[in-house]
Amino acid sequence: MTHAFYVYGSYGFAALVTVAVTIWTWADGRARRRELSALEASGIRRRSARAKDGE
Repeated sequence: MTHAFYVYGSYGFAALVTVAVTIWTWADGRARRRELSALEASGIRRRSARAKDGE
């Protein structure tokens, strides 16, 4: 048990980093979707989107 503090601290830190990266990725994905929606609403389309007739 002499290393318990180090082991539990390491696991705790790894869990904290994992949760932080997960939340950051989720929040960034939401921000990019909002940004994409705003661009599409303003008339800007992705090149990968199929063109409508006459465009």
